Amino acid sequence: MSGTTDGAARRRGRNETEEERADRMWVELIQEVRVAQMGVQILFGFLLTVVFTPKYDDLADADQVIYIVTVVLGAAATGALIGPVSLHRLVSGRRVKPQAVRWASRLTLVGLVLLLATMTCSLLLILRVATDGGYVPWLVMAMVAWYVACWFAFPLWLRRRHTTR
Repeated sequence: MSGTTDGAARRRGRNETEEERADRMWVELIQEVRVAQMGVQILFGFLLTVVFTPKYDDLADADQVIYIVTVVLGAAATGALIGPVSLHRLVSGRRVKPQAVRWASRLTLVGLVLLLATMTCSLLLILRVATDGGYVPWLVMAMVAWYVACWFAFPLWLRRRHTTR
């Protein structure tokens, strides 16, 4: 922070212009999106192959519906998580980076929620096919709770606990 004791700079955490902050936040956001994109693209690619396997025809109707919902959610998550790249490309050089960062952040959050739904449906489908256990819904709910805790609850708790007003 280069020794600045200005109250506004302290609140913001850095002594940077709005454009510098947008540049930094954009780089951070893209690094985060890369992780999520890789996961959703691998999962989506795998899901696309399932329909072409002989086992697919043997799935119960309910499992085929879960599969279709999972594929659609995976496609939506892929779109939302790739969206920030397209957004940046289309508005680059237009002097709207702070606004682009805000919208890209929103798309990323939507993508993470859709990825959570995709993971939930994938897990449900796989466990339903792999076992007849009545514990499957409980196991899936436990994993959803784990994802929500790791992806949303803990970060929000940390933000609330350590953010000054």
